[in-house]
Amino acid sequence: MKTKEKAELVVKLLEEKYPEAVCGLENERDPFKTLVMAVLSAQTTDKIVNKVSKTLFQRFPTPESIAYSQPGELEAEIRTIGLYNSKAKNLRAACKRLVEVYGGTLPSDMKDLLSLPGVGRKVANLIRGDVFGLGGIVADTHCIRICAKLGFVRKSNPLVVEKTMDALIPREKQSDFCHRLVLFGREICSAKKPKCDVCFLCALCDYRNALVRKNKKAGI
Repeated sequence: MKTKEKAELVVKLLEEKYPEAVCGLENERDPFKTLVMAVLSAQTTDKIVNKVSKTLFQRFPTPESIAYSQPGELEAEIRTIGLYNSKAKNLRAACKRLVEVYGGTLPSDMKDLLSLPGVGRKVANLIRGDVFGLGGIVADTHCIRICAKLGFVRKSNPLVVEKTMDALIPREKQSDFCHRLVLFGREICSAKKPKCDVCFLCALCDYRNALVRKNKKAGI
């Protein structure tokens, strides 16, 4: 099977298993909320970010409210999140630039998004996909790990994974594809203990097939 055909089949099987491709961040696809929550989510679980955000957006409902908040105010709201000091600093700077350069409206251009402190390509692609419907491969840990196991990529470099999968997955399917990979990674293909025995992508998995060959050779 050619790589492109394999990618099409993986997309189809993921769609069948997870018809509702939802983002783990409860951002309501709101531009401002998506930006803030995506920045907060680095090295933190979506569950913690969702919990903190319930009160965070009551206190800080607009980019202006974060941009011109007093030192310590934002930090106090997000202190249960890892790296909260640096994240607060980035969010304050990002919202200030958003207000002063973009009139408070989140831009859709990749270059513009990357100019916002705390926003890397992963966050920018999430925003472009969820908010603007422009697609984009969100090369998070789930995407990198699973795409490697399926044999689509040989390196764990996020940019390499993004560019490789961008060429394989249709732009209009990229955002949902990445959300489905997260669901699949949490439910079946976890990093510590993948459930290969119940995996619906098992036949397409280079990692699983290599393991089977190794066990046969060892007489297991």
